[in-house]
Amino acid sequence: MSGFDRVARIYRWLEYVAFGSSLQRARTAHLPALADCRDILVIGDGDGRAIAQLAVVAAHARIHSIDMSDAMLREAAQRLPAAARDRVTFARADVRTFDPGHHAWDAVLTMFVLDCLTEDEVRRVVTTLAGGLRPGGRWLFADFAIPERGWRRLRARVWIACLYWFFRWRADLAVSRLPASEAIITAAGFVPVAVDVRQAGMIRSICYEREGA
Repeated sequence: MSGFDRVARIYRWLEYVAFGSSLQRARTAHLPALADCRDILVIGDGDGRAIAQLAVVAAHARIHSIDMSDAMLREAAQRLPAAARDRVTFARADVRTFDPGHHAWDAVLTMFVLDCLTEDEVRRVVTTLAGGLRPGGRWLFADFAIPERGWRRLRARVWIACLYWFFRWRADLAVSRLPASEAIITAAGFVPVAVDVRQAGMIRSICYEREGA
């Protein structure tokens, strides 16, 4: 059982109490960029609120969602619009060992999931997922960040430390610091083409395209 099974049913309300609608807006900020995609891979969408909107925006896409939490997958499946159920599949899998195939996807989404990995794990996952994207593929990323200076940096450090403490307690999360996910994705040859920033720089959502695409 994944530790996130314990918070699946209340996750949405925990998120809303802490950040209002900011996380969900970050998840969905760049979904219109995927409207013409045929095959989309979603990593760790949790309770499925982003997938529910993605299925509407990318109305002809086949969507495959993986998550380590059976409870989160059940929540996501229940939230899915009835008209999209034949195009969306859910599977329990660990992104650290998941094989996305070669050039199998037009887009990949990692929304508030890479922060659950160590930096070395993120490097390996990014390399693997990059190999699964077709030429011209897009990567939608959203996660927490620590601004460079000032009160925004202090605020973010306190909030993120509290979040890691909570998820270590309730979900057995092993990591306790943010990996440099943006830098790792950029180093893998992806260029940010649109950036959405919320909560005084603590929440960042980015649409990447592969360099030279």
